Amino acid sequence: MIEFLKYIRGYLRIRVWGFSPERFMNLCSNKDILLWDIVRDGEVYYMNITLKGFYRLRPIAKKTGTRVAILQRYGLPFFLPRLLRRKVFLAGLFLTVAFWIWSSTHIWDIELEGNYQITQDVFNDFLRENQVSEGMRKELLDIETLEKEIRRQFPQVTWASAKLEGTRLRISIKENDAPIITDTRERPAGADLTSQYAGTVVSVMVRSGVPAVAAGDVVEAGTVLVEGRVPVYNDDSTVREYIYVDADADVVLEHTLQFTDSLPLDYIEKEYTGREEQRYYLRVGEKEWKLPEDRPFLVYDSVIRESRTLLFQKLSIPVFLGSCTHREYQNVEYEYTLDEAKILLNQKISEYIESLEEKGVQIIEKDVKIDRNGDSWVVIGEFLVQEPVGVRTAIDRTEGAETEQPEQTQ
Repeated sequence: MIEFLKYIRGYLRIRVWGFSPERFMNLCSNKDILLWDIVRDGEVYYMNITLKGFYRLRPIAKKTGTRVAILQRYGLPFFLPRLLRRKVFLAGLFLTVAFWIWSSTHIWDIELEGNYQITQDVFNDFLRENQVSEGMRKELLDIETLEKEIRRQFPQVTWASAKLEGTRLRISIKENDAPIITDTRERPAGADLTSQYAGTVVSVMVRSGVPAVAAGDVVEAGTVLVEGRVPVYNDDSTVREYIYVDADADVVLEHTLQFTDSLPLDYIEKEYTGREEQRYYLRVGEKEWKLPEDRPFLVYDSVIRESRTLLFQKLSIPVFLGSCTHREYQNVEYEYTLDEAKILLNQKISEYIESLEEKGVQIIEKDVKIDRNGDSWVVIGEFLVQEPVGVRTAIDRTEGAETEQPEQTQ
């Protein structure tokens, strides 16, 4: 605090030498003239003195036969005159302070947190409909009304809070995370397990129901693998009744899968000519200013870069300086060679095999051929696989029905 007061009042760094510097310092002390940071260098003394005390030194220096020279000046009384001479700097300082005061009365950043079901784009549309946007004055915002509108417009929001933090509007919401109850139709228990493919049964492990096939059996698509109608017998081995259950089993079927895909013979590739044109723009919030421009090239793509100065970033003011670089290119037509086509088509086959393995499908044999067919390369693959199969089909319970009516169920 003392140092700050010294700076406000101003002080000097002086050099004292002559007949009796020690007597000079004693007289200053007797007259309450403050001296500090005193350093001796031979017969010369260096010290600090207040600006007010310096004006009282003339009679003391004359009486002691010493001489005083000013080395440096410190403090506000010396800084302000230099500052007033720099009119451009002073104007810039004034505009900066005015801009800071003006910007602090506006909202420059809107932050949403706690949203999982509501997307940012949907919420931004809601804010625009309610005249809440970046750049608006703080006094035009009614926080209580905004919170009510959020809860009214979004039924899944159970709690909403909005508060101003400097130039940022922070909106926090809490969505209803209870499970969504959907109406499901009740269906009576009882479903068979049928095959989706034709093939040979490898293994059957039944958990519920009556097995209808065994390992080694050849089945067609739609064949019942496990029956969901379980008979209950009398003592004389006659069927007393049937109990209906949802058939459940692990059935592995060996069958053949076909895979086909194609690749166009020709393809287009971009080749950049090296010609570029760069334009700059200024964006404040959602408004953008840029110089008018014509279409620079016949065919081109654009690379956009934006940056924000640290000052605007700290103040949460959305002022961005950006550049848009247009790069000219030409569309050049090429033709895939056989080796290039093999690489791309083998990659597609590998992705197909990975998708099968993720489903638990075991590949026993594979036969893949790549050939040219007209204006395209074609790959044809045949895979012998062992795959878990079985979909549930509802049982027809009509009285006296001899057969079952297949119906896909979940």
